[in-house]
Amino acid sequence: MSTSESDFHPETEADRELPATIGPYFIERKLGSGGMGTVYLGRHQETDEFAAVKLLPASMAREAGFVARFDREIAAMKQLTNPHIVELYENGEDLGSYFYTMEFVDGETLADRLEREGRIPWREVIDYSVQVCSALKAAHNAGIIHRDLKPSNLLIGKDGTIKLTDFGVAQVFASGKLTVTGGILGTAEYMSPEQAQGKRATKQSDLYSLGAVMYVMLTGRPPFTGKTALDIIQKHRFSQFDSVKRLVPEVPFWLDEVVCQCLSKKQEDRYPDAYVLSLRLKEIPKKVDLKEQQESEYSELVGTAETMADVAPGASLGDEVGGTLVRDLFRAQMDAEKPDSKLHRLLDNTWVLVGVLLLTCGLVYVLFRINTPSQEQLFQRGEDLMDRPAGLAWEAAKKDYFLPLIEADRERWEPEVTPYLDQIEIYELRKTLFGKATKQQPAPKSEAEAIILQAMELRRQGRLAEARSKLMAFYELLGSSEEDQNLSALLIQMISEITNEMPPDRLDYVRAALERADTFLQEGQVERAIAIWFSIKKLYDSDPDAVELVDQAELKYFKATGVQLLGKEDLPISDAK
Repeated sequence: MSTSESDFHPETEADRELPATIGPYFIERKLGSGGMGTVYLGRHQETDEFAAVKLLPASMAREAGFVARFDREIAAMKQLTNPHIVELYENGEDLGSYFYTMEFVDGETLADRLEREGRIPWREVIDYSVQVCSALKAAHNAGIIHRDLKPSNLLIGKDGTIKLTDFGVAQVFASGKLTVTGGILGTAEYMSPEQAQGKRATKQSDLYSLGAVMYVMLTGRPPFTGKTALDIIQKHRFSQFDSVKRLVPEVPFWLDEVVCQCLSKKQEDRYPDAYVLSLRLKEIPKKVDLKEQQESEYSELVGTAETMADVAPGASLGDEVGGTLVRDLFRAQMDAEKPDSKLHRLLDNTWVLVGVLLLTCGLVYVLFRINTPSQEQLFQRGEDLMDRPAGLAWEAAKKDYFLPLIEADRERWEPEVTPYLDQIEIYELRKTLFGKATKQQPAPKSEAEAIILQAMELRRQGRLAEARSKLMAFYELLGSSEEDQNLSALLIQMISEITNEMPPDRLDYVRAALERADTFLQEGQVERAIAIWFSIKKLYDSDPDAVELVDQAELKYFKATGVQLLGKEDLPISDAK
């Protein structure tokens, strides 16, 4: 199987006639077809290398603006280089029809696997989703939005590698009329609410679609279904879906939370970017493994305690001893006072004493029940404290409400209380690392504290990309211990905060500078173009979001000068030429 279309259908008798060649490729066989063209397996006439060749309908070339859109989107997609993105080779025209060629992936689509198996185990879902996040991050960094992420656009190689294909096809195949009038581009089951309204797709739109793909992998069905595409689109905008855990109880609630956040109606409520989402996904198996280990240790401890209890005296013996002790105490007191009244004689009766004792215990129990809040009330009080700013209120919520609830009924309350305890742990770790600001900061107590403090200083200076890059690199070093899990959660929170502070269009002027350099080069002003390329390398070499832009600058610099820009960062412009 190779690069695919959402509406591919099996080959019929009418499809048996194959073109002998398309461009420089001999056509071996047909892989599939759909409304947006036909895909063939091709073999290059000179190199004998195989590729997936997509031939577009000839009618598309006659649509207004198609050729310009095709050339623009294909040029952008050729720049995408990532192990989880299907590589685009070349494009051209053959007998009035346009085509482009792609990497051939020997495997199946995610849609094929879902059709065969129904659902996919949650650990594999996380593995696949992290790979897709890598592809989306590379595309978004290059300024490219997929717009139509769905199972049929995800190819699974025989080694389990996921590759995303058909980047930008929705924009390529959009008619001019559809684009101008704000038409809807995408597939209904996986479409974000903003796309359903005909609004501009963003990187958060792709994250929504990925959330819908995760949902169908975990449950075997999309979050919304309906009789018509319009019905499904309306549900994306206004309806609420069933949670994953309600449909598949064995899915960890942490993963359920991630899917729910991806499927938020508002873009600002989703994850800031694909990298932050991948971090959240990667920590889930570690949390589950740690939780299972703790539960195993707890079960062993309980078993030991029960074994010890088996050799202790029986409960009936204790009851007898206790009753005798109470009776003897009362009797001793009565003898000391030498009672002779009817009341004293009455109290000398064992059964009367037992009745008085039971009545007293009953009254105490009733008063205790009246003044003791229910578990639901305790949880509500803890939630109310969590609505306040992080501080003493959060510490009180943990100590007085959340921990007692887990001790009272772990199975009932752990799923609801744990997300709050995670927030409190991050707050406590943050408090431990940073404490209160002082004129002279004490020396860091650990390497972790030193790295985080360095990142915070970069953030304070406004060097957000460097701060985020340092935290991302540190995150990759962490293991699965409980201490590292706490650090992971803190790093994810800090990375998310910094990402939200970074303007989404902050690199637009760098892209504009590259375009100006191209213009200068065409006009013969080579020195001005070289100065721009050199400056981009100098300023953004350590910025993870600008990797593709820096690579473009380096390549253009090399073509113009014959000199590798790498290692020339500290030379003046005149010496670097």
